[in-house]
Amino acid sequence: MEAFLSALPPAPILAAVFVIVTAAAVVQAGLGMGFGIMAAPLLALVAPEFVPVPCIWMGFFTAAWTALAQREGIVWAEVGLGSLGRLAGVAAGVGLLAALADAVSFSLIFGLMVGAAVLITLLGRPLRFTRPNMLAMATLSGVMGTITSVGAPPMALVYQGHTPQAARPTLAGFFAVGCVISLAGLHLAGFARLHDLTLALLMLPPMLFGLWIAARTQARFDSRFRPFLLAISGGAAVLLIARGLM
Repeated sequence: MEAFLSALPPAPILAAVFVIVTAAAVVQAGLGMGFGIMAAPLLALVAPEFVPVPCIWMGFFTAAWTALAQREGIVWAEVGLGSLGRLAGVAAGVGLLAALADAVSFSLIFGLMVGAAVLITLLGRPLRFTRPNMLAMATLSGVMGTITSVGAPPMALVYQGHTPQAARPTLAGFFAVGCVISLAGLHLAGFARLHDLTLALLMLPPMLFGLWIAARTQARFDSRFRPFLLAISGGAAVLLIARGLM
């Protein structure tokens, strides 16, 4: 027990993680998106040990839960095709992580990837739903998701022509499988440890607390809140890039 407690981050860091994850869960419930793109860059700033692997575990938990609840709506052929692209992206992402020299380089790449996710979300144009586009965006999602845990924006571009009710189950299935591929690749490369799962489990209570707050307050954010969310994420990305350049 003492060894377990000694391996945990200091109390101020845990408090900051609790606040960030709770707020991100409220945003996710209110907008239907935003947990990863808000939580990951802020965690990278104040508690970098929580990214990317613990956040990928969180992504797996939430995606698997949604996929299980909506399994009848999953188009498995699309999940399979996307997973091929994800596999290629994970290989590229793990290779890039292996090439990074230190934490400063990681901060730079992390910030650039999050910045790319913000720009894709803000400026990206919908793509035709074709096999080449699906494979390309799934590959990009694999690279970004493996390095930062934020892999949703590229996939959103090819699913913008779908209704949320049609897209959500399949995307949940894709991200559940994709997170497993990312975790497997990171584990084989020596970047994922059992301690990362412990850190992910520490994020579950604040996430559930945030969802509870959202349900009790009936938190709803309209599209006007979206630029504010992206501004927070973009600002954190700029700080990470600045840290990486120092």
